[in-house]
Amino acid sequence: MQSENVATVRAVAPTVPADALTIVDAKVRSLCSRYAKRLPFHGWHHVSFVRSKAVQFARANGAEVSVVETAALVHDVNYLVRRNSPAAEGVQLRGGLLAQAGIGAATIDWIERIVVEAEMANRGRYISVEAQALSDADTLFKALPVTPVMLSHRYLAENGITLRELADKIVGEQQHKVDDGYYFYNPEAAATYSRWAATNLMLWQHIQESLDDDDVTDLLAAVNAHAAAS
Repeated sequence: MQSENVATVRAVAPTVPADALTIVDAKVRSLCSRYAKRLPFHGWHHVSFVRSKAVQFARANGAEVSVVETAALVHDVNYLVRRNSPAAEGVQLRGGLLAQAGIGAATIDWIERIVVEAEMANRGRYISVEAQALSDADTLFKALPVTPVMLSHRYLAENGITLRELADKIVGEQQHKVDDGYYFYNPEAAATYSRWAATNLMLWQHIQESLDDDDVTDLLAAVNAHAAAS
């Protein structure tokens, strides 16, 4: 039934016009700049990376590129609504941004479905090609070898969670997707980046294990106390 609904939307909804996409781009850039201190992880650096890769994956899998690109621009605005929130909590802010750009209601609904469908916590083996393109781009950002080194502390600060909570979230949401063979949907992405994903998940599994060691937790408490005092 869901695929039939998407097919209907495709038949009646226009491609997102270039001028509308430009407006969305400008609005999201402005939000990321205005609230940069609130978005150390999900700021413009994240949005622009996901957008670029989502467009590449959309072209490769036959998805509607302009709709995927627009979805990539607005997929994480929920973090401006509430810290550590699911994508669905951004529905009103996302819809308002898109409507202000002149995008029609049917396309806005389609974009919302793509964003929610692509979210790591929600996605399954069978999702739309548009959601696959967005998901692969967002998943790749998570799997980059540099992400745990350069950006994980930013995720903790942005969302107000502990290291254990982040480790449990990553392993809990991602491991079974690796095990079941749909961590990436694009075959080339899977062939190119799966080693990175496996290494990343192993790291977070080891972090989980290390946090069961009392000496490690004492170490982290001392580090955090020193940082708070600085």
